Amino acid sequence: MSRITDFFKCLKDKKISFIGVGVSHNDLIRLFLDKGLDVSVCDAKTLGDDTMAEKDRFPKKLYDEFSEKGARFFLGENKYIDGIMQADIVFRTPGMYFNHPDIKAARDSGIIVTSEMELFFDLCPCRIYAITGSDGKSTTTTLVKEFFERDGKRVFFGGNIGKPLLCKIEQINEDDVAVVELSSFQLISMRESPYAAAITNITPNHLNVHGTMEEYIDAKCNILRHQTAFSRAVLNLDNENTRNLADIVRGRLSYFSRRVIPECGSFLDENGWLCYNDRGCVTKVVHKNDIKIPGIHNVENFLTAIALTWGDVTLESIVDTAKEFGGVEHRIEFVRELDGVRYYNDSIASSPTRVMAGLNSFDRKMIVIMGGSDKGISFKPMAPLILEKVKLLIVMGETADAIKKSVIEQDGFSESEIVIKKASGMEEAVRIAKENAKRGDIVSLSPACASFDMYRMFEERGNHFKKIVNEL
Repeated sequence: MSRITDFFKCLKDKKISFIGVGVSHNDLIRLFLDKGLDVSVCDAKTLGDDTMAEKDRFPKKLYDEFSEKGARFFLGENKYIDGIMQADIVFRTPGMYFNHPDIKAARDSGIIVTSEMELFFDLCPCRIYAITGSDGKSTTTTLVKEFFERDGKRVFFGGNIGKPLLCKIEQINEDDVAVVELSSFQLISMRESPYAAAITNITPNHLNVHGTMEEYIDAKCNILRHQTAFSRAVLNLDNENTRNLADIVRGRLSYFSRRVIPECGSFLDENGWLCYNDRGCVTKVVHKNDIKIPGIHNVENFLTAIALTWGDVTLESIVDTAKEFGGVEHRIEFVRELDGVRYYNDSIASSPTRVMAGLNSFDRKMIVIMGGSDKGISFKPMAPLILEKVKLLIVMGETADAIKKSVIEQDGFSESEIVIKKASGMEEAVRIAKENAKRGDIVSLSPACASFDMYRMFEERGNHFKKIVNEL
């Protein structure tokens, strides 16, 4: 009997509770219900009615589907904890903070608290290549997937991007490859690390949840902390926070850099070639001008992916990906051109550093839509670049005033150089952009914030923006 078969057999007499629904849990709940397991769904949201905002109410469609399959429900702020405390095993979504008082109470009472990713890492029979970081992890993870697929490998792709991988665990063989994006919320409770791990960079992010930069960095460290001597790790040599993690690397360490040549790792040479240095043996891989997706940040993403997979994929697959890969949805995604104005969806840019990378991808002053829910990080670092790169800034959402304040207070601010307008929501923001845009302009949704004040997730925000733009 395989470990996976044995695992599901051991769940037959257990009460299993899932905290929350969404991308990371819906298919997993379906799988567990189809196996005849005792499943409860716990959520602070209630069913409500159409008078409630969609992001604030539990989806009726899912309630009907899961009820028909035998799931029990504990819904509402005062009731979902009952479903947690009655369980033998609790699966938390990444959005449920590992140190939340209700989760801590469950652990203290002897309840097993785990997550989809933790269990996947425990059961996965194949090599796992995993990427984390404050910026660039989605694109880098997708590039690694592309490299392996072009080499003919069967790739299982997920984590913080795509669908839950645990649902596919019974299909995975030893000679397959799992390519996984990991967030700090997933990593904070991880006690296993992947065969190959990369950290793209670490900058302030999610401090409204983690509270301190120290906890945020410590969570990221779990991608390295449990590796073996035969593992691989890739760190950003240009980023101090990642460079300082070298001492905890157990296996083979490689770096990537745009500024210097690492002894072992990938780098950008003075002539624009992305290269790999294997202890003195330098290989030219691809020229930066041959990379289809724009921006120097995407050069860094390719450098990360190259360093993580060097020797495991062919040079041809890397070069073909560079020339043909069109980018990740919601990441500087071209939406349409209307009356000579190009619209881009950069909804995944949920931090100032991501916004800065997006702004630097274009060679002209732009019209930018910003704002969302507060993550507890400062907007001041992006203010100088906004003054340089933005001619019309449209702010909205919970953080609208804070973003406006950071720009107005920046040295060099002039009302003649940048106009700031406030919108009540996405529809008004796009309308303002269209009314003010001239032929040759670029309009970008670059929020610098999470989406939770108006949307359930950044994908929903980006899709709403695209829908409105495509209906203009």
